[in-house]
Amino acid sequence: MIPLPFFSLIDAVLSLYSVVVFIMVVMSWLLSFNVINRHNQVVDAIWRTVLALTEPVMRPIRNTLPSFGGIDISPIVLLLGIFFLREMNQWIAQRIAI
Repeated sequence: MIPLPFFSLIDAVLSLYSVVVFIMVVMSWLLSFNVINRHNQVVDAIWRTVLALTEPVMRPIRNTLPSFGGIDISPIVLLLGIFFLREMNQWIAQRIAI
C-alpha cells in the first residue's frame, strides 16, 4: 500500500511545476515586449532554467498541435494536463484512504 504522504508529495510537485509554467509564460511575454532583457545575467539564468524544466514536456505538445498562426497554446494544454493529473492524484488518494 502506498502511504498518503506520497500523494501529497506528487500534488506539491505538480503544483510547483504549474508555477514554473506560469513563470515561463510571463517571462516569454516580458522578453518579447522588451520589458526584461536576456543580457542581464539573472534574467538569462532564470530563463534558461525555466526553459530546461518546461521545454522537454512542451516540445511534444507543440509538435502534436496544429499551427494557430503564431499563437502558442501548448502552455494551456500543459496546464490542463497538470490540472487533470492533480485531480486524478486526489481521486486515487481518496480511494486508497477509504
